[in-house]
Amino acid sequence: MSEDKYRKVARTIVKAGLFPFPINDTMIELLKLLINEEQLDFIMAFKSKPSLTLEELKLKSKMSEEEINNHVEKLAKKGFMFNQPNSKGIMIYRLMPLVMVGAFEYTFMKKIEFSNENKKIAKLFEQLFNELTDFIQNNYDMILPIFQKMLPFDRTIPFYNNIEGEVIQININKDIEIPEEEVVVTQKIEEILDKFDEIAVGHCFCRHHQDLLSNPCKQTELRENCFTFGKSAKYVVEQGFGRMITKDEALSILKKSQDDGLVHKAWHPHSDFSKAETSICNCCKCCCGIFDWWRNGTTSMINSTNFLAKIDKNKCVGCGTCLEKCPVEAIHGDDNNKAECESELCIGCGVCAHFCPENAINLLEGLRTVFVPPPRLRV
Repeated sequence: MSEDKYRKVARTIVKAGLFPFPINDTMIELLKLLINEEQLDFIMAFKSKPSLTLEELKLKSKMSEEEINNHVEKLAKKGFMFNQPNSKGIMIYRLMPLVMVGAFEYTFMKKIEFSNENKKIAKLFEQLFNELTDFIQNNYDMILPIFQKMLPFDRTIPFYNNIEGEVIQININKDIEIPEEEVVVTQKIEEILDKFDEIAVGHCFCRHHQDLLSNPCKQTELRENCFTFGKSAKYVVEQGFGRMITKDEALSILKKSQDDGLVHKAWHPHSDFSKAETSICNCCKCCCGIFDWWRNGTTSMINSTNFLAKIDKNKCVGCGTCLEKCPVEAIHGDDNNKAECESELCIGCGVCAHFCPENAINLLEGLRTVFVPPPRLRV
């Protein structure tokens, strides 16, 4: 009976997210480590709808307010329940998925001991991700159209203030229909930070996960540089996943992240860029889940950006710095050993321009979506 319930709960949690994780023994073993049996019936109240008010929860769970609050408190500490008021002040209880953004991120965002149990959880997540890759690859033709309909996962914010030279304004995607009342999205980190009174910082969950797998980051020693804002920041601090910091401290951490060549990625509610950012990741090319999943054939790279790297070959000396630093391998050497950029791959992060010793790289400005399918690894 318990095994059957865990499988039903697994399906409910998977439905709350974006990715079609297989319901298998790995997932059940992982959930048994993260969720207690007495919490299963409560989670099943979300099987038809991932977000509920208190009154809706009472009806669907047939539990008292005290019982509900007890379950919510425990599940929130595990990153499976988001409990914050909406814009009208009504408390909303939202079941979180395994990934993007859910239990995986919050499990490894907090500072945790390198215990055998935590290492086991890390290995089970890795195994589950590998099994998801197998599922995607074995059903590639069926799943690719699903990726093609997805909105961008995140939005790249370049090292804008560190780029020397003129930023040329162009409309790269001329065939995109621009709405009459176009939302002007903030492109400077400082301006994003100025929007919020609450800023929290936690550990980079991707690097923390790799640390537990004895595979430390090759690009940076930084760990505590994952930011959340507003009610997301309140949630992170309330549940012990991070700590509140000042804007000056946030800028200092961002500067260190830039110096290590990390990519700034902003996240918005439901990929709606007209809504304020909920978080900013600072991603390395070796540990970032988005980059890693794409290279491994697990998901498409779907990114929103306002920029595209442009290389001045008259200035380029072929030193190879940009090839080494680019997080998505969008830059290659031509027949003359000069750098050239593949526009279809470039996410406009500006890392190449930041590190170019000859100031040979600039950014063209223009709204576009980068969509690169996962490589097909199965014949």
